[in-house]
Amino acid sequence: MKMTICHYFIRIGCAVMLLVSGSSAYADSSTHTGKGTFYDYSGGGNCSLPVSTTTLTAAMNATDYANSAACGGFIKVTNNDTGLSVTVRVDDQCPECAPGNVDLDQDAFAQIANLATGIIPIRWQYVANDQAGNLKLYFEGSSSQWWTAVQVRDHRYPIAKLEARLSGSSNAYTSVARESHNYFVAPSGLGSGPYDFRITDLWGQTVEIKAIQLMPGVELDSGTQFEVYDAANPANNSSTAAANTSSSGGAGATDWMILLLLGGLVARRLQRG
Repeated sequence: MKMTICHYFIRIGCAVMLLVSGSSAYADSSTHTGKGTFYDYSGGGNCSLPVSTTTLTAAMNATDYANSAACGGFIKVTNNDTGLSVTVRVDDQCPECAPGNVDLDQDAFAQIANLATGIIPIRWQYVANDQAGNLKLYFEGSSSQWWTAVQVRDHRYPIAKLEARLSGSSNAYTSVARESHNYFVAPSGLGSGPYDFRITDLWGQTVEIKAIQLMPGVELDSGTQFEVYDAANPANNSSTAAANTSSSGGAGATDWMILLLLGGLVARRLQRG
């Protein structure tokens, strides 16, 4: 009986752990702290975004990169020693960086610290992309009706979810899985098109883009954009906005996970005793 209890707690604890890790795979609205460094970036980052000649960029640590959920998001990075801030777009991943750390491109780092400093204490948070214009869609060059990969570009806030269906269909939207190179990929394809897309940002705001033709390798202007979200006064936002209350890590779920795992350890000790 003791062995059964032990296994029960361990299995439940592992299940909760998986649930928590899965629910945190998106950018969030909290303030992060860590270390800021710099590197010489010239494009080709993990986010698969075209190089910008007007936007400063950064590489996000692997934890907060969150399987590309950070890609294309704008973050305001502040040097805790000086109070100076710079806003950058997440274009790349820094696999060796610890959680909370940001590797800025050299020009961005130079705006908040002397390059000779090398490493600085920072805090950062996601902010609106005020340069966005209209939201864009881009089908990866080898996309077809049998294998479809689509990227969202120029979004005001980081993307939490993309759903698709054939245009004109009465079918429900189907969620398309995000991959680490910043594409939403349907391994069996989305069909011949045209498509309707429903896209959700980190605040829970949604936009629908309809009758999009499959045009691989062409950036498509959606003609729409997420609204500016008033985080200080959520009641002022439109009905399409529903903030992610679990985006800062899901404290409630984490507490349950810890309790269940502790229960498993207690049960194991009882079994040994």
